[in-house]
Amino acid sequence: MGHPSLSRLLRSDRFPRVRSKDAYQRRIEELQVRMLRIQQGIFHSGARAVIALEGFDAAGKGGAIRRLTEKIDPRGVRVVPVGPPAPDEQGRHWLWRFWRELPPPGSLTVFDRSWYGRVLVERVEGLAPEEAWSRAYREIVEFERMLVDDGVELVKVFLAVSRDEQYRRFRERLQNPYKQWKISEADIRARRHWDGYVAAADDAFGRTDTARARWHLVPADHKWFTRLEVLRIVTGRLDHHARWMEKKSFRRQAKGLERELAKLRR
Repeated sequence: MGHPSLSRLLRSDRFPRVRSKDAYQRRIEELQVRMLRIQQGIFHSGARAVIALEGFDAAGKGGAIRRLTEKIDPRGVRVVPVGPPAPDEQGRHWLWRFWRELPPPGSLTVFDRSWYGRVLVERVEGLAPEEAWSRAYREIVEFERMLVDDGVELVKVFLAVSRDEQYRRFRERLQNPYKQWKISEADIRARRHWDGYVAAADDAFGRTDTARARWHLVPADHKWFTRLEVLRIVTGRLDHHARWMEKKSFRRQAKGLERELAKLRR
């Protein structure tokens, strides 16, 4: 299986859409219920799952995360927004701050941006020397291998918005006082390096898309499609957890609790 290519997707102009609002809402509700069952299974089995969401500015990461977590128990999920390293993080190995955010047993963590910033923004913006970000591909592969070997289920998703659509969304944010907080000088500066980011993303896919930690590239020009596709990918990868009620061990436990409850009826 070949790895994803952002440059090829952007050249093809293939950005699917969902045209029916009723179909969108119906399918969103189905997938959100499935996500709830998955979370319950993760809790009962003591499993751990990590969802790493990457993509261009204004690609819809926040909206996708909201739909992903909207119906699940907030006690079992944590969303980690990733920005520049804090002062206490800068003197440590660059992966340290991600290690400490990993989920405890029975829960999942969603990274809103992730350790891929090392080979994306830090590479393109010149925030890390070439020797450091070049070495990071190997460190990322080893980091993800350790997670998977330790039983953590990892889902990596990249949202790809076209250059024209990003421009339209930036303009909308600047003109809407309720959305102006979503855009900054850093977003405009990153747009100046568009081609560099595309090349960096393709390098990241080529060097970190492994058999046990696949990348999922989602066309993100149409928000309904994007949200559905992220939910579809995540629930598809974690679907086996939704069958926790079917397991014999759980049914035996439930029957035992039912007998104990019956004794306390009076």
